[in-house]
Amino acid sequence: MTALTLSTAAAPGLRADAIVIGVAKGTASRSGGLVVAPGAEAVDKAYDGRLAGVLETLGATGAEGEVTKLPAPSGFKAPVVVAVGLGAEPEKDADFDAEALRRAAGVAARALAGAKKAAFALPLAEAADAGVIGEGLLLGAYAFDAYKESGKDAKAKNGKAPLAEAALLGGKPRDKAYKAAIERAAAVAEELNRARDLVNTPPNDLNPEAFAAVAQAAAKEHGIKVQVLDEKALTKGGYGGILGVGAGSASGPRLVKLSYTSSKATKSLAFVGKGITYDSGGISLKPAGHNETMKCDMAGAAAVFAAVVAAARLGLEVNVTGWLALAENMPSGSATRPGDVLRMYSGKTVEVLNTDAEGRLVLADALWAASQEKPDAIIDVATLTGAMMLALGNRTYGVMANDDAFRAAVHEAAEEVGEPAWPMPLPEHLRKGMDSATADIANMGERMGGGLVAGLFLREFVGEGITWAHLDIAGPAFNEGGPFGYTPKGGTGTAVRTLVRVAELAAAGDLG
Repeated sequence: MTALTLSTAAAPGLRADAIVIGVAKGTASRSGGLVVAPGAEAVDKAYDGRLAGVLETLGATGAEGEVTKLPAPSGFKAPVVVAVGLGAEPEKDADFDAEALRRAAGVAARALAGAKKAAFALPLAEAADAGVIGEGLLLGAYAFDAYKESGKDAKAKNGKAPLAEAALLGGKPRDKAYKAAIERAAAVAEELNRARDLVNTPPNDLNPEAFAAVAQAAAKEHGIKVQVLDEKALTKGGYGGILGVGAGSASGPRLVKLSYTSSKATKSLAFVGKGITYDSGGISLKPAGHNETMKCDMAGAAAVFAAVVAAARLGLEVNVTGWLALAENMPSGSATRPGDVLRMYSGKTVEVLNTDAEGRLVLADALWAASQEKPDAIIDVATLTGAMMLALGNRTYGVMANDDAFRAAVHEAAEEVGEPAWPMPLPEHLRKGMDSATADIANMGERMGGGLVAGLFLREFVGEGITWAHLDIAGPAFNEGGPFGYTPKGGTGTAVRTLVRVAELAAAGDLG
């Protein structure tokens, strides 16, 4: 990962491959022209105060995601200035929006792939800005090249290596708040990028057993307790949902429990992740064109795993347990059929009407297992329904809960860290559609509002009196388009930052 440092050096004298500055669209009071953002004063001075005009001549507008490169002025040790758009200039006396800084840093880091060192002279008014900029550039510099051809000519064949080092100008290396901000940014970004790696790993190399092994190795490294239930243990325990989904695969299912504890904790959280390492739809086979990205159906479990490790690395004063419900959903002679009835870990029976509604089955067992420990709150994360993508698109995830205040708190945490989310209801009238003449409940209900139906199904398996939220990340978990901001093509690591922020709020007693 890109090395991140704080620097008090002046831009002209710093040895680097490039100096990154911010530009914005000026307000009407400034004639709407291009504005050079704070942090770039030394660069602008070297252009005799005409940097904005030069950039406008080159076509720069200050729009988000825009990158303009120009030769550095005489006397600079860096040969290139990279101007990245921040969007609209904030109102008078206001600072730039944190997400605008985060995205701009990510765009710049991606544009500087192949560079050894870059100096970031973006607006940095306080320690929090250092954390935001650091996080953005670390996420933007991400690249997944584990399966590219290795060897002497790998760099030439596979493109440029990620930016090696980034120095934040205006930072205070000896200031505890600044150091803490970039250390947090590095820990969260590294674990989020680990989640991206897992999502991007081909399913022939990441089956449930392999995922469990990755979790075990990370747990050992960071002092996290880990327990892995294999097929034998799952059968003995009566985990009918996880076993039913994994029954058709040659790769057996797993339930992984990760436990991070703090001696100073007064609150406990449980995170539960859907971990379908490949989803063919089972006997209810997915149509052609819907299988190619189904390696991403374990993105919820990847997010939970990354969040627990990040909490441990940050030493948060809250107990966090992660539950990874891992299975591969495949069609075969041993696969669960539509019409089969599964007895879940909770004791309830479920009539399986569609084997492609499998995520809610593995989550149901894991939610009940998490409930037995009586945490203060449970949050599950899942690429659960196409219906949520139809409702909210590809960049926003839905938040459902059995408590309105908790749903609002989770939504606020998501927005705070730059993960677009939207609160969704759980209409009681939709529950009746899952009534079954054969079992306690069916795994399908009304087609319209399918994402809400899935949430209502999951609610059935949350222990009584436990606060719970459900994050349906089906849209933003995997980016099939081009990169934008600090988001790459492929696995995105969505929900990791939300979960970490929720854990931080719980540790501070501010979660509500």
